[in-house]
Amino acid sequence: MAFSTAISGIKAAQANLDVISNNIANASTVGFKASRAQFAEIYASSVSGGSNAGQGVELTEIRAEFSQGSLDFTGSGLDLAISGNGFFIVSNGGASEYTRAGSFQVDRDGFLTNESGNRLQGYQGNADGAITGELGDLFIDTTLVDPKVTSKVAITSNLDSREAAPTTTPFASTDPTSYNSTTSTTIYDSLGNSHVLQLYYVKTATANTWDVYTSVDGGTPPAATQISFDPDGTLATASANSIAITTPAAELLSASGVATGAADLTYTVDILATTQLGSDFSVNSAIQDGYGAGQLISFEFDDSGTAFARYTNGQSRAIGQVALASFRNNNGLQPVGGSNYVESFGSGSPNIGAPGNSGRGDIQASAVEQANVDITQELVNLIVAQRNFQANAQVISTEDQATQAVINLR
Repeated sequence: MAFSTAISGIKAAQANLDVISNNIANASTVGFKASRAQFAEIYASSVSGGSNAGQGVELTEIRAEFSQGSLDFTGSGLDLAISGNGFFIVSNGGASEYTRAGSFQVDRDGFLTNESGNRLQGYQGNADGAITGELGDLFIDTTLVDPKVTSKVAITSNLDSREAAPTTTPFASTDPTSYNSTTSTTIYDSLGNSHVLQLYYVKTATANTWDVYTSVDGGTPPAATQISFDPDGTLATASANSIAITTPAAELLSASGVATGAADLTYTVDILATTQLGSDFSVNSAIQDGYGAGQLISFEFDDSGTAFARYTNGQSRAIGQVALASFRNNNGLQPVGGSNYVESFGSGSPNIGAPGNSGRGDIQASAVEQANVDITQELVNLIVAQRNFQANAQVISTEDQATQAVINLR
């Protein structure tokens, strides 16, 4: 019996050495979780009901330690780490796998994948930057962003109340003596072509009253809009607080003077915040809601796992959000290699959702989670496992000597 008992001890020690060596070998593997071997004693039942005899030891489980690994900050915006509970979800040929390894890249088709080519799962953003609730492969759209035609311009400015009415009449945009002040801003047509909207302010002979002329790309200005101010310098209640403008398509020209082919440009210029004070003419802000077509420049992730893209037209929007999965029993997950796991009966079904919710951790961009292997502890464990192996081998040697002595009896 001692032979079989010692052999079970040698097998157990060998299994422990295998686990420890695997931990040491993966000490630098991103997202790796150290494991430990667990054993149970073996007893033989006694038919007579007496005390049971021990028959050695058996390996019952190799349990992974899902403690948080240290974060290593990198220079890549596609490196992601989970701070807290949860797993990234990756698709391996349509089958869901779970991992803590967050080194991702964009493949030739525009999908976010790990080093094994598994596609990262998340929630895609729509054209308006809203995150949808449908889980799927995260895709980085590099096509041009559609332009948005200008529909409103808001200008905040101050007109100098000390100005006198121009002596040159009538107003002409080419003659600076025919107006008091001017400002401009860029607007966009239906094709995303930019145009210059120019505003000219002309003080009239009537106190606190001004004429405002607008012109697009130096074209013929429409009829003037008259505005008036109260004695405190604010726009009079009865005065126009916006200017409605329609620029015909024929006047929307390119830099070379060719018609752009865009539709008529209809928009309003909000001048409600205009004041008339005893101060030099100034423009505090000129804001419009249009923009041209844009090409993707870069994208980055925030703590919620949302990827925000920046475009050449100055716009930015959410293009997707990483999804995380959590389990009731992480130790029930089945390892499948590549730092990936699959669910099992013991782990339970995954609870999938956005980072930072329902106990799931946050996302740390430009970082990866290092293995949680404690090299010092593993080396101590290695010494203990080696001694256990040697001790069981010594039992076999001793039993062999005892058996030999019995055989040699005369």
